[in-house]
Amino acid sequence: MTAIAVTIAGSDSGGGAGIQADLKTFSALGVYGASVITALTAQNTLGVSAIHNPPADFVAAQMAAVYGDLSVDATKIGMLSVPETIDAVADGLKRYRTGPVVLDPVMVAASGDPLLAEAAVADLVEKLLPLATVITPNLHEAAHILRTDMATTEGEMEQQARRLMDLGAQAVLLKGGHGVGTHSTDLFLTGAGATWLSAPRHATQNTHGTGCSLSSAMAAELAKGQALAEAVDAAKDYITRAIRAADTLRIGAGHGPVHHFHALWRDGS
Repeated sequence: MTAIAVTIAGSDSGGGAGIQADLKTFSALGVYGASVITALTAQNTLGVSAIHNPPADFVAAQMAAVYGDLSVDATKIGMLSVPETIDAVADGLKRYRTGPVVLDPVMVAASGDPLLAEAAVADLVEKLLPLATVITPNLHEAAHILRTDMATTEGEMEQQARRLMDLGAQAVLLKGGHGVGTHSTDLFLTGAGATWLSAPRHATQNTHGTGCSLSSAMAAELAKGQALAEAVDAAKDYITRAIRAADTLRIGAGHGPVHHFHALWRDGS
C-alpha cells in the first residue's frame, strides 16, 4: 500500500514553508502527499505582504474530497489563521479517518509576520489540541499559548510542555531552535516521560520552513507506520540535514528555505 499523508495548512507563494514545504517533505521521505489549503499568503523570503482566507465551507469541502476518497495514514496541520477555519478543521477531524494528527500551532512566519489572529488562539487550544496525537510548538508559540515568558532553560521547557499537556495535548515536541547555545535541543514529552533531542546548531539564515518541514516529516514517518518516538527521531534527523544543506541553495534575498531534497539532489550535503 502507498503511504499517504495530508497537510492542512496555508500556501506559501515563495515555496519555502506551508503547504509547499509539507508536500516537498512528504515526497522526499517517500510518502504521497495531499492537501487542504486553509489560507493563501503572498509571501517570499523577505516576508508576508498579504493573507487571504478562503471560506470555511470551502475548507470543509476540501477535507470531504480528500478524506472521502484517499486512505489517509497521517495528517499534519499547520496555519489556521481564523476561528472559522479552526472550527471547520476540528469538525473534519472528528468526521474522517485521518490517521495520527501532528499539529504545528503556526503563529508567526520566520520574517516575524503574524499568521494567526489573536482571537483564534483560544479556539486552537480548546478545539484542536485534544484532537492531536502530538503538537509541535516552538518556544515562542508555547509561551504565547500559555501567556507566559519564553522558556530559557531545560527546566522551564519541561514545565511548559507539561502545562501544554494539561491543556489537552497527548504528546508535545517543544522545539528549542529559538534558544541559545551551541546545540538546538528539543523536548519530546509524553505520558511515559521526557526525552531530549539535541543537534549542533548550523550558522545560516536559510531556515524558512523549518517548523513546517519538521512537523510534516513526523507525519510522513507516522504514515509509513513508525511509532511516534521513532517518527520524532527520524524527523529531527531529516530537518537537521536539511538545515545543514540549506546554503547549497540560492533562493531569494532574505531567509531562504531549508533543502528538502538534500538526500536526492546532487548538490545536497
